[in-house]
Amino acid sequence: MKIIEITERNSKLIQLLLDIWENSVKATHLFLSDDEINNIKQYVPQALKDVPSLVIAVDEKGSPSGFMGIANQMLEMLFISNKNRGQGIGKQLLQYGIKNYSVNELAVNEQNPLAKGFYEHMGFEVYKRTELDEQGNPYPLLYMKRT
Repeated sequence: MKIIEITERNSKLIQLLLDIWENSVKATHLFLSDDEINNIKQYVPQALKDVPSLVIAVDEKGSPSGFMGIANQMLEMLFISNKNRGQGIGKQLLQYGIKNYSVNELAVNEQNPLAKGFYEHMGFEVYKRTELDEQGNPYPLLYMKRT
């Protein structure tokens, strides 16, 4: 597995990452309905284009298996293809983000306990909770900082 910083975000790459996002969300965000996932999915391509730093993990064939987006030392997104979960890719990406981008903060859905546990394992602690997500939906967010 190799980690690559992305500068050119063409439509083919955005589609590959959107597929990873959807595959990952369907496996981990069990609190979302298919309609809610499809609604959120509309905004993901623009988020992928707009996030200041986009970093992907690629396999030996050069195919993306996960990605993260970073803005101002905050992890904005981290998604691993469901078939690649549990292989250490998320850990490698996050460690890369901490080392190269000084990532020290993130927000995670409270209803995604596996992600919360992963971030705790990686040295993050909850410092704030909101009842609603950034779009005003009833999905509590946990804000976490590196300790």
